[in-house]
Amino acid sequence: MILFLSAVAPALFIMYLIYRHDLEKEPIKMLVKAFFGGVLSILLTLIIVYPISPIGSFFTGGFLQSFFSAFFEAGIPEELSKWIIFYWLIKRAPHFDQYYDGILYAIFISMGFALVENLMYVYGTSVKEGYSAGLSVAALRAIMSVPGHMLFAVPMGYFLSLSKFEQGKEASKHIMLSLAVPILLHGLFDFILMYSSSIGETNPLFALLLLLIFIFFDIYIWRLGLRKIKEHLNKDKVIN
Repeated sequence: MILFLSAVAPALFIMYLIYRHDLEKEPIKMLVKAFFGGVLSILLTLIIVYPISPIGSFFTGGFLQSFFSAFFEAGIPEELSKWIIFYWLIKRAPHFDQYYDGILYAIFISMGFALVENLMYVYGTSVKEGYSAGLSVAALRAIMSVPGHMLFAVPMGYFLSLSKFEQGKEASKHIMLSLAVPILLHGLFDFILMYSSSIGETNPLFALLLLLIFIFFDIYIWRLGLRKIKEHLNKDKVIN
């Protein structure tokens, strides 16, 4: 039970915090739909990854392997899947009527994905390496991976809201940014960690430098995400 709670609590806590700040509360039905849409996006991700994953066997390690895994097996398929779900379930929904709603729904979709992914990693590790190892993975993912998914979702929702409420020649640019920015942030996030891990034994000093870069990058995306959330909340306050 503790293992299960440690795996699901981070996503539930993030959804609660994000929901609290909504000025006009979204219907629970829509939030549930977004969440389970995120769960469904895992299947969509697997469908996208399946035909391209064999390409990874051509890379034996290091920079190219880390880049391929970070972008083509994680960043691109995962963010594209969430983006498709948003367009399918949320983009034209009548309840998507405020700037902050885009961020809120994008995060709920992302947390649906993150919660199931977390369960898979935590229980998978527990089966292979033992209960304590599973708890360690849960703790690590609670402070990195799950919040990471939230932070990748913020610019997706931010730009999708702009594309909906600020029509004109900028709308198509905002749509492109709603997919490109999350992919870039997600890919860089995973790449830095993967590459530093792959060279940790052969070049520990460079691996340490990469970890320091990751810390600064993580701080940057936190500040970016909080700034975008505040910006859309302020717009909604003015409108209301």
